[in-house]
Amino acid sequence: MSSSVKWIKLSTQMFEDEKIRLIESMPEADTILIIWVKLLAQAGKTNASGYIYLAENIPFTDEMLATIFNRSLPTVRLALRTLEQFGMIEINDDHTICISNWEKHQNVEGLEKIREQNRLRKQKERERKKLLETSQDSHVTVTQNHATDIDKEEELEEEKEKKKKKKKKTSPKYETCDITLAELLYNRILKRDPKFKKPNLEKWANDIRLMRERDERTPEQIEYLINWSQENSFWCSNILSASKLRDKATTLILQIKGEKDKKQNGGYPNERVQSSSRSGNTGEYNNFSL
Repeated sequence: MSSSVKWIKLSTQMFEDEKIRLIESMPEADTILIIWVKLLAQAGKTNASGYIYLAENIPFTDEMLATIFNRSLPTVRLALRTLEQFGMIEINDDHTICISNWEKHQNVEGLEKIREQNRLRKQKERERKKLLETSQDSHVTVTQNHATDIDKEEELEEEKEKKKKKKKKTSPKYETCDITLAELLYNRILKRDPKFKKPNLEKWANDIRLMRERDERTPEQIEYLINWSQENSFWCSNILSASKLRDKATTLILQIKGEKDKKQNGGYPNERVQSSSRSGNTGEYNNFSL
């Protein structure tokens, strides 16, 4: 962690982002947005390409964040869940938090410059120690061996940094329902565009799995979203992958519920909510949870 980072960059247009606007419509909007800014600041302090942790291999727990953010534990957990569902943060299997699209929020070149300055400072300290030890030690062999150990330590540190940048989340195997839903989305798109290139259905299935496990959507709800989006004149041309379906799920749910509210109040929207081709339940979206 680099203690010399004293600033982070915030866009003047951040409150025009559709995700921020959706969060502002929620009951705990102010607290969630404050925690979002605190996470950005914490990532700046860590200065590790958007990752947030107490120390290497020691991720922050929800309880730790509640303490340092001075917020209740349920509030912190609600904020983390909301920000993850909106694709603003990622939480790895080892519970390490990472800011999505970190370069969007920060002057990456400036932070990289700070890391390089720290690396050079450490290198100069090591060289100074080597010179001091050389002057005190009359045995050249011992000095050379010690220098070799320092070089190896430097190489190991650089290797760790490279692995950290290339770190990927390991995903458990998807289930049958996930590949079935992935194929449903592909077939619905293919029906409209016979020349649509066949995607990596296993990757799509894994995105469906994340919707079930991380976002807590049921297979029936996911199937409903697939059918509804592909029957909607706007979303059918925008939802062309399982990852996009997951990213826009909350927006879709809000629109579905909004159309139902208009119908209940006597105002009919231009697009009628269509039922799931399998369940036939026009009220399935009532069970969605934000």
